[in-house]
Amino acid sequence: MSTWELMAVLAAGFGAGAINALVGSGTLITFPTLVAFGVPPVSATISNAIGLVAGGVSGTWGYRRELDGQWPRLRWQIPGSFLGALLGCFLLLHLPETVFEAVVPVLLIGALILVVLGPRIQRRSLQRSRAGHDPDVPISQAFPLTPTRLAAMTSATFLIGIYGGYFTAAQGILLIGAIGVIAPDDIQRLNAAKNLLSLIVNVVAAVTYTIVAFDRIEWAAAGMIAVGSLIGGVVGARYGRRLSPWTLRVVIVIVGLVGLWRLLA
Repeated sequence: MSTWELMAVLAAGFGAGAINALVGSGTLITFPTLVAFGVPPVSATISNAIGLVAGGVSGTWGYRRELDGQWPRLRWQIPGSFLGALLGCFLLLHLPETVFEAVVPVLLIGALILVVLGPRIQRRSLQRSRAGHDPDVPISQAFPLTPTRLAAMTSATFLIGIYGGYFTAAQGILLIGAIGVIAPDDIQRLNAAKNLLSLIVNVVAAVTYTIVAFDRIEWAAAGMIAVGSLIGGVVGARYGRRLSPWTLRVVIVIVGLVGLWRLLA
């Protein structure tokens, strides 16, 4: 890759790190960018997953206070994300590349739709979390984790982990939507849990790909994404709430459409 292409990847990594800390779907910036510069789709997914680990760390750290008191749920969700990511990585590495190239445009379109519908999903999650209980009572106490709710939440986290291990785009929005419906909580706490669970998926993917697909990694691109996303995660967690979510989503959709055009072309 040329110097200006690497600088563009660095900028995409910064944007992805900031967006992942806030709403998820930052992959829709970095993945199309890599594809647009000629990186094969599978290699782009592998390199992107490795690079975004750094941003996941900074974004999760930035939301660490909102993780307080969530261990009763996370102790079940973390294994679900871990095992789901392993299965997703297995599918990516063992299914024919032609399958991935055929499926990715569909996943990309679905992820872009989720980006557009993300605000509605989050509003419904918040409305559900506030409905039917005393506002002075913490939401987590008003909606205790019954065995049925716990099983549904863990299953959903596992399935989203499979999706994340195979193609990471918009897994954060899926997590917020699913957890918010099954186990209502404050939207900021849901976002903190989303950051941690998405980080776990990316770590599993990064380690797996480094071990078994080292030769398919674009290390220069992954390094630029890592540096950019690390800084972006810090900025997103600290200042990103002041930015217009609408503006961020417009950027994601535009870049995603460019990547989709590049894939189809």
